[in-house]
Amino acid sequence: MRQIALINHGCAKNLVDSELMLGKLIKCGYKITLDETKADVVIINTCSFIHDAEKESVASIFEMIRQGKKIIVAGCLPQKYKKELQELIPETGAFIGTSDINKIDEAVKAVLKTKKSQYYVSEHPVCKYPEKIERQQITMGASSYIKIAEGCDFRCGYCVIPELRGPYISRKIEDIVKEAEMLVEKGVSEICLIAQDTTSYGKDIYSKPSLIELLTELNKIENLNWIRILYAYPSLLTDDLLKTINKLEKVVKYIDIPLQHVSKNMLELMNRPVFDYRVLIKKIRKYIPCAAIRTTFIVGYPGETEDDFNELYNFIEEMKFDKLGVFEFSREKNTKADKLRPQIKQLVKKQRRKILMELQQKISKQINFRLINKKIDCIVESIDDSGIVCGRTYKDAPEVDGLVYIKTKTPVIPGDIIKVKITGADAYDLKGIL
Repeated sequence: MRQIALINHGCAKNLVDSELMLGKLIKCGYKITLDETKADVVIINTCSFIHDAEKESVASIFEMIRQGKKIIVAGCLPQKYKKELQELIPETGAFIGTSDINKIDEAVKAVLKTKKSQYYVSEHPVCKYPEKIERQQITMGASSYIKIAEGCDFRCGYCVIPELRGPYISRKIEDIVKEAEMLVEKGVSEICLIAQDTTSYGKDIYSKPSLIELLTELNKIENLNWIRILYAYPSLLTDDLLKTINKLEKVVKYIDIPLQHVSKNMLELMNRPVFDYRVLIKKIRKYIPCAAIRTTFIVGYPGETEDDFNELYNFIEEMKFDKLGVFEFSREKNTKADKLRPQIKQLVKKQRRKILMELQQKISKQINFRLINKKIDCIVESIDDSGIVCGRTYKDAPEVDGLVYIKTKTPVIPGDIIKVKITGADAYDLKGIL
């Protein structure tokens, strides 16, 4: 039996694509191995959102070539560079685009039979979720991601995703609920809803955004403890949606809303919604009093002045976000931002990011210190050999936010939701006892 290994790069959406490819290969009779040295074929699912992500993907490709492996390069990198990538890396056995992952079995078969490079990359991707394929999960634990839509209809000035993933296409509510129920049967306690923009969910198939309806149905699933929403769009966080999040007991009070900037000048250049984000943050906190708000910002976007940056600094200092990430602008071809002038020097980008992250560390530490001696719900992630339980509060999304290190004499298992008394804190992580 032929053995297949897979190396995944990029976001949670890429992870789901990887699991779908593996699911199809298992159905076709292939064996999956975690040991690349034993694999007959290695699939590398790539990310091309920013240059650093591309470098990581390319490094994996050349390492597998160095090891003499038959490789398939999938995902964003071949979609972005198309035939150009095939010419640059002729040693690759096959290339698969973002909307062509259902052809993975065909690609593996071809790679095993011929030395000639195969090409499965649609010129204009339309990514529709393959409902008939059951995902083979790479990581199985307390949490799992569910992709509720593909693609994006927005045209942010810095972003290549619409070119890589095509138009926004939602899945049906019943298909998402069915997948969630299946995951819960396997022991998953928390599901994280993902899409390029979750708040647009359903607009294309139900004639209006329908995240409220989806959350209402998911909230009914027995033995599902937490539902987490990621990647909300600022202008689509309506009063009704916020009230629903607050009302449904299984939906964690966590708002992930990438704002990217606050200056009117920058938002216009970025082609982002232009309004006073202070009003939005205050509205979230009004309707969801215990909301943990996470956001991200971009510094060094072309044309960002000292005044723009200072406005962003003051906004962060005033709003005191629970979680915050800062990215240096990455110049991408075929985006509006690529043509804007002046481009900001790399050193300035790094300095601006450092200043904001140091500010946020102080804010995060203050917020975390206020939790000491309080009890808070945590989900159990893992238990180490010494008996220390690793968990997350409802304020923390998997992989991107902080952890809680818990001492307990009470037996627990991954997926349990437990009430933990916080005994210590730093800028990112907490300590507690059960």
